[in-house]
Amino acid sequence: MASGTSGTSGTSGAGRASAAGAAGAAGGTAAERTVRAAGCVLWRRTPRSGRHGEPIEIALVHRPKYDDWSHPKGKLKPGEDPLRGALREVFEETGHDCEPGARLPSAHYTANARPKEVLYWAAEATDGTFVPNREVDRLVWLPPSAARHRISHERDRYLVDALLAALHMA
Repeated sequence: MASGTSGTSGTSGAGRASAAGAAGAAGGTAAERTVRAAGCVLWRRTPRSGRHGEPIEIALVHRPKYDDWSHPKGKLKPGEDPLRGALREVFEETGHDCEPGARLPSAHYTANARPKEVLYWAAEATDGTFVPNREVDRLVWLPPSAARHRISHERDRYLVDALLAALHMA
């Protein structure tokens, strides 16, 4: 994934202007060229208060193409409902079905010179088995404190705290 502006508030004014200028030169507005994606912060309950005394674990996926660790997410298909797309991506990348929960903050950044918006939900894993594939070669389940440190991109770390707040564990 290309580096870009992090956080939930989008790009700076200069970033928006340059993105809009680039989009205009390419024949569309920045909104028309925005890459739409969705994903989940996938979690599961841990038996006996879990490792490190934390009651849940969070799934992170390793993408060999980018050599990074992140929450399962991916681009939406044209016209696809974002929640449906998020659940599809979780299954494709982790092999797990899940029960969606609270809507979490979105991420806005630039990837491959295009604005990108990723919508996120909390989702409890129900069942499934991970099978490595071309897109994702590893899946780990970590307590929130360890997951926060393993996540490669700063822009994705805040989602751990957002999940804990949504689960009333913050």
